[in-house]
Amino acid sequence: MARKDLGAKNYLYPQPVLILAAYDENNHPNCMNAAWGGISDYNQISIDLSNYHKTVKNILMTGAFTVSPGVKSQVVACDYVGMVSGNDEKDKITKAGWSTSKASHVNAPIINELPLALECRLISYDEETGIMKGEIVNVSVDEKILDDKGHIDMDKFGVISFDPDNNKYILLKEMVGNTFKDGLQLKK
Repeated sequence: MARKDLGAKNYLYPQPVLILAAYDENNHPNCMNAAWGGISDYNQISIDLSNYHKTVKNILMTGAFTVSPGVKSQVVACDYVGMVSGNDEKDKITKAGWSTSKASHVNAPIINELPLALECRLISYDEETGIMKGEIVNVSVDEKILDDKGHIDMDKFGVISFDPDNNKYILLKEMVGNTFKDGLQLKK
């Protein structure tokens, strides 16, 4: 098998499209798009964020935020909130065509058009590394993406991923196996 070295790159796939939202000092919602993050413990998320982002400043002030995966139906808005700074555009949520509701478990906005939201309390932020950790205190979901058993239906969800090598958003969709079942074929 031929392999080619690409050097040190951030090519871990899939990379999430994470939309973080928080209130500012006037309870006005702001959000941003972040790709470098993931679940780091059962009820914890870690995200790499520069401290110049307005949303980061808001999170540090309020101690709370929401995280919603980007979805196919909102790809234009998800991309927009990653291109425009809340330091310059004070109403980018509205310009993205989104509306918000207050999260039920933390003092942070939920973007209504994104069907899943992690409601998080700030655990820590390291200004040197940019690593922000949040405690997931609740997950709220739009019932429209649930199947008849109350589980998330990936076809209805339409969650997207960031492809950093090609600068594209990719739809995550097709089921290819069963967790903790298919591997039993090799376990003897």
